[in-house]
Amino acid sequence: MKSDLPDFRLHAAKCSGGTSRGEIKQLVLRIMEAYTVTGKILDFGAGTGELIKILTENSELELSAVDILDRPIDLPIGVTWHQQDLNEELSNLRGPFDAVICSEVIEHLENPRAVFRNIAAVLKPGGKLILTMPNQENIRSFLTLMFRGHFASFMGPEYPAHITALLRMDLLRICRETGFTDPVCYYYAEYGWMPITKMTWQQFSFNLLKGRLFSDAVGTIVQKLP
Repeated sequence: MKSDLPDFRLHAAKCSGGTSRGEIKQLVLRIMEAYTVTGKILDFGAGTGELIKILTENSELELSAVDILDRPIDLPIGVTWHQQDLNEELSNLRGPFDAVICSEVIEHLENPRAVFRNIAAVLKPGGKLILTMPNQENIRSFLTLMFRGHFASFMGPEYPAHITALLRMDLLRICRETGFTDPVCYYYAEYGWMPITKMTWQQFSFNLLKGRLFSDAVGTIVQKLP
């Protein structure tokens, strides 16, 4: 029922754990360094605050965070925290921001196009959006779709935390519809599960198998058009 929707969304957020693998955080940091991301930064979907705590080590960043979850008790006092449902329009944020980080969040939300429009509304023209999400174009996900009828990372145990699976073409179309440049994609090479086994492609191949087909996550960066 509609009256139960806020509770359901909060429950789904708690199911996600509010965290992600350390390798994904390192991917975000590498993209930030490669594109010289500085200034006012918003962590959209900050969860338990693990990434933004790392970012506080850079004294040149002015950091804000937004999430449906409560502010983490150990979050540094200098970080501004806003609590709200990420499916709704962003409000009461001290923007515009030079960059927004949306790491392992978009797959938890109901309308990715609305998310991109909400983020665009708080970004400066030319501002950067760094996004990571599950990679649905790897071998494991293709095989899972073929034999089980759905993408990997969106199976029974992942619901209701993971609800929206996106491909590169989806992301490209969303960016063009919502006022962003075409996405540049990066695949973190350290981690990608082989089907059925308890081994990663990297372990199996002595770290030779990398890229889109062998990575469980994809990172992208786009810029808001003037």
